Amino acid sequence: MAKKFSAQHFLNRELGQLEFNRRVLAQAEDADVPLLERLKYLCIVSSNLDEFFEIRVAGLKEQINLSGVPAGPDGMDAHQTLKLVREQAHQLIERQYHILNSDLLPALDREGVRFLRRTHWNEAQRAWVREFFFGEVMPVLTPIGLDPSHPFPMVLNKSLNFAVELQGKDAFGRNSAKAIVQAPRVLPRTIPLPKEISGCEHGFVFLSSILHAHVGELFGGMEVLSCHQFRVTRNSNLFVDDEEVKNLRISLQGELPHRHFGNAVRMEVTDNCSPQVAEFLLQQFMLEPGDLYRVDGPVNLVRLMGIPDKVERDDLKFPAFSPGVPGVLQKKGADMFKVIRKGDILLHHPFQSFKPIIDFIQQAAADPKVVAIKQTVYRTGVDSALMEALIAATRMGKEVTVVVELLARFDEEANINWASKLEEVGAHVVYGVVGHKTHAKMLMVVRREDGKLHRYVHLGTGNYHPRTARLYTDFGLFTANEEVCADVNEVFSQLTGLGKAGKLRHLWQSPFSLHSQVLSAIHNETKLAKAGKTAHIIAKMNALLEPETIMALYEASCAGVKVDLIVRGVCALRPGVPGLSENIRVRSVIGRFLEHTRVFYFRNNLAHDVYLASADWMDRNFFRRIEVCFPLLDKKLKKRVIEEGLKVYLLDNCLAWDMGKDGGYRRKTPRRATPKNSQFLLLQELAGQPVKQGQ
Repeated sequence: MAKKFSAQHFLNRELGQLEFNRRVLAQAEDADVPLLERLKYLCIVSSNLDEFFEIRVAGLKEQINLSGVPAGPDGMDAHQTLKLVREQAHQLIERQYHILNSDLLPALDREGVRFLRRTHWNEAQRAWVREFFFGEVMPVLTPIGLDPSHPFPMVLNKSLNFAVELQGKDAFGRNSAKAIVQAPRVLPRTIPLPKEISGCEHGFVFLSSILHAHVGELFGGMEVLSCHQFRVTRNSNLFVDDEEVKNLRISLQGELPHRHFGNAVRMEVTDNCSPQVAEFLLQQFMLEPGDLYRVDGPVNLVRLMGIPDKVERDDLKFPAFSPGVPGVLQKKGADMFKVIRKGDILLHHPFQSFKPIIDFIQQAAADPKVVAIKQTVYRTGVDSALMEALIAATRMGKEVTVVVELLARFDEEANINWASKLEEVGAHVVYGVVGHKTHAKMLMVVRREDGKLHRYVHLGTGNYHPRTARLYTDFGLFTANEEVCADVNEVFSQLTGLGKAGKLRHLWQSPFSLHSQVLSAIHNETKLAKAGKTAHIIAKMNALLEPETIMALYEASCAGVKVDLIVRGVCALRPGVPGLSENIRVRSVIGRFLEHTRVFYFRNNLAHDVYLASADWMDRNFFRRIEVCFPLLDKKLKKRVIEEGLKVYLLDNCLAWDMGKDGGYRRKTPRRATPKNSQFLLLQELAGQPVKQGQ
């Protein structure tokens, strides 16, 4: 009988996400990280927090409004969680701006990258800014005075706005004391100045500084008493009724515009904003004092993400590298089908190139022997060579089927556009299964050879997105194994047709078998340990939250199974608790690349089973998504994944953070040991050219 575990054995998801962002923020503090990359990490934290408030905090507020929603596995209800989230988020954001003002901006200034504050402008700079305001800014502004005929305007999600306090009467004799100025999104938030004006190599001025300096020009004859930046974050969850929806694309297109105007969840203002203005804004957006975040600087640090691209200083950025290509594919114009027939091919991104995947689908589109192509699309980007190849294949008469996930968060619009383009040329476009996101990464090509049809498949842990393939770590597998290909064909049949789910020989699939198979593999290690045999589980993923899986890991630990977990983001399991999880170690690796691979290893009495997956160990991945988890059958590739995808991370003492039983993390440091930077070592081993020492 399974042992029962109490709420104290589980950590809170929302607090875990904030803890993850502390680890990312530590990269911005790390003097060993190139300076402009540190600025990027600071911006990434802001971007992460935006989504955190839009989705997770918004969800907590919805639960509070509904009332009666049960507590999570950790025992905390939405009220308790929101209280702690506010406390910790305020601390995190305060730390973030302290790093910006006390560390990064002075360091950038010393390198000739300067953000010119309006209080320090000289006459030439003031004149340039004034000309820019009248020529580029003022023509697109629409100041709105607040009075009975001009109510508070609809403010876009995450947009830059200004609350202005005024004194005096306007041209119509109105005595309005307040106005709102919305900064159009077409305007850049950081404006580069000419060198001769800025007095440095790379000088920038914030749009907010320009508006502050000239806001009086918008209200002729009136006195501006104060002007304060503000930014509101809104609930960005989309609501599509699974039972009522008749056409998912049409329903989603109707819902997308509302994302910009969902219920407010957070208000950001500058730290010099008066209490009266702050209270006024909170009332307008129906927010509580705990939802107000005062910041010492620009209210939207995400907009600084583009600065490194505007500054040509390679010495302040990560060293460039060329992704490697497996030897069997290095011959120019290599026949992908011929090579895959000879044996499975493993790609490890971004250390190895994404180009073979593009080559594969482009060759399939042009090959007269190819009769059909099927692919899932979750995130692929606005510009995609893969999507263009599918369009070309359709025009050349191939049977092209694309399963497009329209509910891929924040990529809905791009996916709708690709779906429309594919349908226009005659491709079969389906939207998966309503109520279950299609998150599996699958590509199948059917080719006629010697009078018979043969299948070729690519399976991956990450999206078919060439840009993120340079930033995220992922594995991809090419195979012509008939049984694996038959499994993939079965999953495609489920997605596009109707009928009972068929039995799969090798793939574990959500929502049908993945959860039970993972539990079975964990229980098998537990059984082996109880029988006195060595048992070991290593699992790498983005998040670990599903309670039953965590309980199974606790049971395995109690039985003597060694469990190594490499969880980049949120982990609800408490490691190292005597009598519960003393054999479990949890670590997170944060570095140059976003760790995105999902790899599951089970020793299984020396069988050394290795699986790659599109799924994390979360409720949504197990039960509300269509995911695939696939085994590595080739022994050499299995060994590669164990070495490249697991062991190198367990030995890392530069990028790794070890988790304590309280949910806190401590960063590993080399001290006297030889530094082992997992991502650097993989670049050295797999990339097409040597990389300089460093991150």
